[in-house]
Formats: sequence, structure tokens, C-alpha cells
Amino acid sequence: MNPTEPLKPNTNGMLRLFVYGTLKRGFWNHDRFCRGVLTVEDAVVRGRLFETSSGIPVLQVPEEDILAVGTTNPRADVATQAHVTARLFTPQSTIINPQYEGAPWGPVYGELLTFDDPENRLPAIDRLEGFHPGGPCLYCRVLVPIRTNGTGLPAWLYVGEDLSGRLTPLGGSRWPRKP
Repeated sequence: MNPTEPLKPNTNGMLRLFVYGTLKRGFWNHDRFCRGVLTVEDAVVRGRLFETSSGIPVLQVPEEDILAVGTTNPRADVATQAHVTARLFTPQSTIINPQYEGAPWGPVYGELLTFDDPENRLPAIDRLEGFHPGGPCLYCRVLVPIRTNGTGLPAWLYVGEDLSGRLTPLGGSRWPRKP
């Protein structure tokens, strides 16, 4: 991606996925689920990070940042991503410059992965994340604004809820937290 080029609608079946935990490069699920990804770029999203007692990260994002909720149909989700990009992410749009500061939200850093084969990859990643549209979910896949290379665009990511009250706030913007 050239940051000086204007954004173009995604019409070629590519899916963008923001990852902040075990799907990042160097972690145990990256090679298993993301090997052969087209691109990996540093990216940031507005949210807050927590950790489970077993050390797994959980991201929460502001409700108003959710542009769409994922489905069981990867092709439909690619189309939704393209539609949202074309409709909301114009050079004049304020959504491409979200405010990352302001309690309780802040910047959360991760990686933006671009897949050219979402019909093969997304169902396996959804299973890993416990995402079951229409049913109980461990994590929910949502489309939100992210920033990479100074450019705002929508990307899918997995968010979780603290239904048990047992999540520990990380107090930082990256996982794993550094001692």
C-alpha cells in the first residue's frame, strides 16, 4: 500500500484483518492461520486491551466505532468492507482521522493483515476466535476504522466482552505488555 495513493474500493476479494494478539507475526497462531498473507503492516485502532487469566488478550472498541458485524459468509464480508470503504472513507471524511485519546479509550497497536483468499482463511480464524454469528461468541468479528501508514480505512477485528468480570486491564496499548 502506497500511503500517497488515494484509497480505492476493494473489488478484488481481499479482506483486511487487524490483529493484536496471537495472530501477530512471531506468535503461535500466525504461522498456522496467516502464513502466506499478502501484506502485514503496523496499524492502530481505538480501544482498550485486557488479558484473560491464561494470558490471552481481549480488545474492546467503542460501540460507535463499529461499522458492521461479521457474518458466516466471507464473500459478503469482503463486499461489506468494500461498500463501507467507498461510502465512508473519502478524502473529505472525518472518519479517517478518529480520535484515539480520551478515557477510557486509547490507541491499541497491532498489525493489519491483507488476505486474498478469505473464503479459505476466515472460517478457520472465526473458529479459532470462537465467533459464531447468531449464537454465543467468545469473540465477535466487527468492522472498525483503523489507521496504517497515516491512512484511515476499515478493517475487521475480533472484540470480546468481560462477561465474567475476570479480565485484567493491560494498562497499555500493546500485547504482550512489556515488564
